[in-house]
Amino acid sequence: MDVNERNKFIEGHFGLVHSCCRRFTGKGIEYDDLFQAGSIGLIKAADGFDESRNVCFSTYAVPVILGEIKRLFRDGGSVKVSRGLKELSLKTTAVREKLQKTLSREPTIQEIAEVLSVSEEEIAQALDAARPTISLSEKGDDGEENGVADIPVDYNDEIINKLTVGEIRRMLGDNDWRIIGLRFFKGSTQQETANALGMTQVQVSRRERAILKELKDKFA
Repeated sequence: MDVNERNKFIEGHFGLVHSCCRRFTGKGIEYDDLFQAGSIGLIKAADGFDESRNVCFSTYAVPVILGEIKRLFRDGGSVKVSRGLKELSLKTTAVREKLQKTLSREPTIQEIAEVLSVSEEEIAQALDAARPTISLSEKGDDGEENGVADIPVDYNDEIINKLTVGEIRRMLGDNDWRIIGLRFFKGSTQQETANALGMTQVQVSRRERAILKELKDKFA
């Protein structure tokens, strides 16, 4: 598959990473770091997966993801980036900025790769390494945690997956049902859900957590 297809495939399976990370929460390493390590495992699994073996991707990927997370604990809780990737990341950033000025637009991965004479996959990895870490825990002006970062969710969340649509609908009020429907069955982000329901993202985040806790207490 090409780079775009590969990236979409990986992004479509981030739910596996979240599921694996939950097993290690509260064990001394921040969720952000767990997710970063798990994402590395997901990328390795995507690159190494062989469809001809007739094995479900999740069956293959979960052990790889867990392996990277466990390695994080063995390494003392830090995700390490190789020196070579760091150097390529710096070069990639410099070339990207130069091409932006020359082309008056955002350069493609292929264009950057041609300048540096490396593969498009290496450039994609270098760009990922250059990104600042995004905290999955956001805080408001009052200093309180507002919830998780605004990202789409996989509808196969471990709690939701245990319940039928009918069971969830019977338990929830109309607004709560709309929140869960948009977030877990349609894959909307918290901001998209907030816009649809006339709420703020913080309100959606807090209410979503409360709903999931209620469901977990009753069915977990």
